[in-house]
Amino acid sequence: MIRIIFFALCFSAISCESKEVSTTHKEYLRWVGDIPFDPAIDNPEFELCHGDSNARQYFNFSQGFQYEGEKLALVQEFKSSYEPVGVDDSGLIRIRFLVNCKGESGRFRVIAMDNNYEEMVFDERITNQLLQITKQLDGWKILPTLEEPLDYYQYLIFKIEKGNVVEILP
Repeated sequence: MIRIIFFALCFSAISCESKEVSTTHKEYLRWVGDIPFDPAIDNPEFELCHGDSNARQYFNFSQGFQYEGEKLALVQEFKSSYEPVGVDDSGLIRIRFLVNCKGESGRFRVIAMDNNYEEMVFDERITNQLLQITKQLDGWKILPTLEEPLDYYQYLIFKIEKGNVVEILP
């Protein structure tokens, strides 16, 4: 009889523990760097074709840069649109975003750091220009597969020296 009570208590203790674990996992993103929809800053009309859980990270496919005309065309877009800002700000600005199966982009996120990789805030005339130009880019390629086009993450990193864009990565 004592054994039955002992096993019943162990079973109920294990059942209670597993419920707590499943609640905790809902707070975590699928991957570090996933961009969940934020109604305060994201365009509600931008939609992923296959949901957040199926968006491919850039390390999931080895097809290189996915822009019509490749990097040369992208660099030309920024050279013709960006106006240098006369400030001493230098460092890196990274813009990450999603491209859906139609080639549309959305959910843009910006992070900036100085040349010592310390987070910093650039003059907003720099970040606003880069963000607006990135949002207006319309040459993102559709990522084909055997079944249907996929949604994917993309990023651009801008190396800034004294308010000038000196390099765009990748």
